[in-house]
Amino acid sequence: MKSLVGDAETTAAPRETAGEVLAIRGGRPLTGRVEVKGAKNLATKAMVAALLGETASVLRDVPDISDVQVVRSLLEVHGVTVRDGDEVGSLRLDPSGAVSAHFEEIDAHAGASRIPILFCGPLLHLLGEALIPDLGGCRIGDRPINFHMDALRAFGAVVDKSYEGIRITAPNGLHGADIELPYPSVGATEQVLLTAVRARGVTELRNAAIEPEIMDLIAVLQKMGAIISYEPNRVILIEGVEKLRGYDHRCIFDRNEAASWACAALATDGDIFVGGARQQEMLTFLNVFRKAGGWFDVHEDGIRFRRDEALKPVMVETDVHPGFMTDWQQPLIVALTQAEGTSVVHETVYENRLGFTEALVQMGADIVVHPQGLASPDRRVPRRALEQAAVITGPTPLHGADVVVPDLRGGYSYLIAALAAEGESTVRNVGILRRGYEKLLDKLDALGADYDVIG
Repeated sequence: MKSLVGDAETTAAPRETAGEVLAIRGGRPLTGRVEVKGAKNLATKAMVAALLGETASVLRDVPDISDVQVVRSLLEVHGVTVRDGDEVGSLRLDPSGAVSAHFEEIDAHAGASRIPILFCGPLLHLLGEALIPDLGGCRIGDRPINFHMDALRAFGAVVDKSYEGIRITAPNGLHGADIELPYPSVGATEQVLLTAVRARGVTELRNAAIEPEIMDLIAVLQKMGAIISYEPNRVILIEGVEKLRGYDHRCIFDRNEAASWACAALATDGDIFVGGARQQEMLTFLNVFRKAGGWFDVHEDGIRFRRDEALKPVMVETDVHPGFMTDWQQPLIVALTQAEGTSVVHETVYENRLGFTEALVQMGADIVVHPQGLASPDRRVPRRALEQAAVITGPTPLHGADVVVPDLRGGYSYLIAALAAEGESTVRNVGILRRGYEKLLDKLDALGADYDVIG
């Protein structure tokens, strides 16, 4: 157990809410076992799907993270009764008392979350109206809003913008639609699924996202009575039904968290068993992990990760599934700072997602970011206008520094870098990591990390 520095009153606070700053003494391998629960990117969407059922739903292996708490609050604002289920980590969601909520209530509970936009389809079916507070471009972005709004209009929804936000209505109900996404967006695919299942007629969605979490959401909706099939070339067909029932479902494991701990083993020369991780959903990651000098052993109850040899440089292109996830590149880059040679990471999914590397450079890494990306004859993912590339040359010793967590995955990468670095680092704004990493401090304890929490 690590000491707690600061106000004595904080010693009585839960481990995961005490303080926002960690003082980390790095340079020791992380060894031990951690467990991963349900995927953040499935659990929150399955909770929204409960609005579509006429009876209560039960969701199992729900991670205890702040994003789940946000969705729970939003559901409760809309009159859904949410209670703990019959086993640890399960929720029972009863939508029978669902009601409309005001812009102010939604905004107050949503914070910076993007999840309110996925309430649109279910609320239109249930109440005939959905409200989205004005979250602002920096919090949700114009492109995702456009993808969602265009899809809802195709179903027959009317979208009105006001100073408060966006009001969406369906005066004539919702009907099936023929939709082709400009990009296989996960969020827009979820929007179409949650809207189409109870729309009149058939919906054909082309260029859909096919991530494992999307397939798990389809499984949830099928349990509720939906009729959904998917064809080659990213085509999903949804036949609308008049009513749906509640579901009982266990979430798919969080492959993002599993990959994060795998990269921590690689970066710190540790040995970490990730309980709950599965091979099939991580095939692409495991190939890159092995190429970079990692070793893994697949067990029935999880996967063990460690180094196999000196780390080797790799070339990685992020892409939508089944490509290499954008969420995986950030923790991997930390490990690649210790590889012998030059690695290149092409980020093709999100613009400006390589900004986190500035702090790694501050810690001693040799990383050059190319804002317009890099051409290469070896590339397989089509180039995009917004792409960037990071060139990482190593190995370079990392040393302690004072860094501030910018976002979920970048922030976890700072944590790994601090644990791998020699000397002491101060990592601030750690609370952001609770959005996607359950019981983070307890897991660090289990792996032998040396740190203090500063209140």
